[in-house]
Amino acid sequence: MEHTENQNEQAEKEESIPTEDIHIVSELTLESQLLEFKTKAAEAQDAFLRAKAEAENTRRRAQEDIARAHKFAVESFAESLMPVKDSLEMALKIETLSLASLKEGVEMTLKQLCSAFEKNRLSEISPKIGDKLDPMKQQAVSTVQIDQEPNTIVTVIQKGYTIADRLLRPALVVVSQGKQ
Repeated sequence: MEHTENQNEQAEKEESIPTEDIHIVSELTLESQLLEFKTKAAEAQDAFLRAKAEAENTRRRAQEDIARAHKFAVESFAESLMPVKDSLEMALKIETLSLASLKEGVEMTLKQLCSAFEKNRLSEISPKIGDKLDPMKQQAVSTVQIDQEPNTIVTVIQKGYTIADRLLRPALVVVSQGKQ
């Protein structure tokens, strides 16, 4: 019964509010809701613009880092080659040169160069005579008819090189044509 009395009281209150006032109250409610939605939309747009700017800054920084990495990629290799150049220049300054000292200097310079190659992951491809031709690392420049299995290496003309497991230059070889 109380429930019915509450409903009746509510109905009486609504009847006592003039219709014109109800429209004003609902317009005020709509305006406050509209203002609230506009505020939320502005906040969302601001957050979007900030996120977009941050993404653009990140992309720009990444591009700058990549450009810098390309520019200075050979720096380590160049630093390891400088002692080799220094040794060669010193050898040219020596006035009285014996064959033994020349050979010793060249061997030391070659060791420096090999060390620089090793430090920078530059490896030789030096196939052995009698090995099978590996077309991924070797290039046959000619064939000879010889009493040997076909496509086996007869002569190494020039060593090849890889850098960090990537082929830089294939080894140039002569291969057997096979038994005829």
